Amino acid sequence: MEKSATLVEIECDQDHVHILVEVDPQYGIHRLVKAIKGRSSRLLRVNFRELRSRLPTLWTNSYFVSTVGGAPLEQIKKYIKNQKNK
Repeated sequence: MEKSATLVEIECDQDHVHILVEVDPQYGIHRLVKAIKGRSSRLLRVNFRELRSRLPTLWTNSYFVSTVGGAPLEQIKKYIKNQKNK
């Protein structure tokens, strides 16, 4: 991940991903989301050649962001880990 961000927790579902990151506010969450989507798209297309011609893009332009400043991180991590069980 970028120097300005630290991955804390991640969980993948069929059609979305939950990611908990610490990001430098000066870097900007929009830049981080763009970098994550860009790199993951490139890696997936390299490793799964069928994705190159099947889809024009792997990600939509949309995303949801919420801040958790002051919230207990263990509770947030637990929430993210439990998303695949729903």
